[in-house]
Amino acid sequence: MATPPSAATFAALLRAEGINVVEVGDWEHHNRNAKGPWGPVHGVMIHHTVTTGTANSVGIVRDGYADLPGPLCHGMIAKDGAVHLVGYGRANHAGLGDPDVLQAVIAEKAPPVDDQAAVDGNRHFYGFECENLGDGQDPWPQEQLLAIERVAAAICRHHGWSARSVIRHLDWQPGKVDPRGPGMDWAAMLALVAKRLGTKPPTATLPTPPQVPRISLSKLIAAARHDPAAHGTPVTYAGTRTVEIALINEGLLSLARLDGHYGSATKTAMSEWQERCGFHGRAPGQPADGIPGHDSLVRLGNKHGFIVVA
Repeated sequence: MATPPSAATFAALLRAEGINVVEVGDWEHHNRNAKGPWGPVHGVMIHHTVTTGTANSVGIVRDGYADLPGPLCHGMIAKDGAVHLVGYGRANHAGLGDPDVLQAVIAEKAPPVDDQAAVDGNRHFYGFECENLGDGQDPWPQEQLLAIERVAAAICRHHGWSARSVIRHLDWQPGKVDPRGPGMDWAAMLALVAKRLGTKPPTATLPTPPQVPRISLSKLIAAARHDPAAHGTPVTYAGTRTVEIALINEGLLSLARLDGHYGSATKTAMSEWQERCGFHGRAPGQPADGIPGHDSLVRLGNKHGFIVVA
């Protein structure tokens, strides 16, 4: 548990670790503090952006979307290793996560497999988005990996934390997969952070969450059929975000509509995917309904790296 330093101190401690820091606009005062507290902080969380292009990625994580206002992190780590500071304070990066994972981070132990979303992570974690498509194929350059190592070590050094205070988004929230891709070896990353801090690498065995997301067809159908106009808040199912990312990568859904809810935009995108797969509506000329079906969802999963279960 710790109190975040001032914005100036934060930038200085990153630079002291050898990081190329790029300060974006009024980042020191850009935050979501009006929506809730930031702190006490307990750790550092690493994400990937699901975007390409440094300028584009910086703009998205700074400004956010209509349904998810920015900042979406404190810093965006580019492919070339530069760290673009876009906000300081509460940021929309972590969302609700597993309380057992938070307790493990506080105790500096290996996190258990996450299975529930109940604790406000935006309050308790520094967040860094890393420029990467998140499709499991986009590689992680050494310059970027070194920057992640340095960022994590700089913050841990300031607070007196160990490498176990650094976690992935997938450790925190059910259904998340970030960060992933060629070159992203998390055990090796923690060992490098520990070495930089002058401590031994973590030795506790980490029960690794499945790298291949498992999407429940029945839960996804329930989310798709829920009518928020009649029943209020949309049904939340963590796997929806994974499906949305696949539809985004197919060019069927706008990145701005990535919100984890199976709304009308997601339904339209799924309908277009079903049409691509040769499935149509019940009446002649009628489009597919966009309610997930087994065969079309399996095809989407086979192409974008997730497994469909009952």
